[in-house]
Amino acid sequence: MSLFSRLKQGLSRSRENLSQLLPGRDVVKLSETEWADVEDGLILADCGAQTSLALVGKARKAKQPLDGLKTAMLQMFPEVKPLNLPSSGPFVLLVVGVNGTGKTTTIGKLATMFRAEGKRVVVGACDTFRAAAIEQLAVWVERAGADMVRQHDGADPAAVAYDAVQRGISRDYDVVIIDTAGRVQTDKGLMDELGKVRRVIGKALDGAPHEVWQVVDAGTGQNAVAQVEKFREVAGTSGLIVTKLDGTGKGGIVLQLVHRFGLPVRYVGVGETLADMMPFDATDFVNGLIPEVGSDNPENETDEENDNAKPVE
Repeated sequence: MSLFSRLKQGLSRSRENLSQLLPGRDVVKLSETEWADVEDGLILADCGAQTSLALVGKARKAKQPLDGLKTAMLQMFPEVKPLNLPSSGPFVLLVVGVNGTGKTTTIGKLATMFRAEGKRVVVGACDTFRAAAIEQLAVWVERAGADMVRQHDGADPAAVAYDAVQRGISRDYDVVIIDTAGRVQTDKGLMDELGKVRRVIGKALDGAPHEVWQVVDAGTGQNAVAQVEKFREVAGTSGLIVTKLDGTGKGGIVLQLVHRFGLPVRYVGVGETLADMMPFDATDFVNGLIPEVGSDNPENETDEENDNAKPVE
């Protein structure tokens, strides 16, 4: 199954919900009531009020409402720039997020992806407080063929992070991935600890971490917005990984997050397997989210047509 096919399947619940309130391609003019329905549909999909207003405002100016809406969505996504790779030494990636977002699984999948590219990977197991967290991570790390730096339960997370970066430098690893404890963004003590981890990484290697990616559960709705706001302040989030899109009918949260924070979405998850986490493509996402309402069969777009419309890198 192609990347677009898996993404489209994962977004099916969100697409079905939107299909009830969005216009079809044969519609060229909407009444004020119909535009209000479009706005309501976007809000119900977790686009948020501000993002929905912005989208409808741009779509109103288009000749065809549905195409205008798609164009407005695409324009919200910031450019996804190449990774901030260092000129020398390992690439250090700090991964943050609250418990339950799929952070540990995501790190395992990232390690597997980097290993598939021929890179040597070491993971710092800094979630030293949650029971069995290190063991869960170890399973994924071993499966990926990567290495891991760990200490005893209750060890200082910043010390583990420092050791992991030092290991990456001394043994010529290409990638160092730093796991962190799942933080509740309202707990000041825990967030201060996360800030310490980031500072210590910078002392271990100048310029590190080179990227800070936050894992967000698509199903948490407005709470995801609060999470990103706080983590960006404390950890300097530079990119997002949105998981569990297949388990929610509110995929519009992705649009709300990029509109509000201007952060690139690096990967999305639409299932539990490695193949279900894929590099984010804004065009594929919008094409998977917006239904072809008004056609004889809303799901009648073939995978081949969509895959040929935009090559998957």
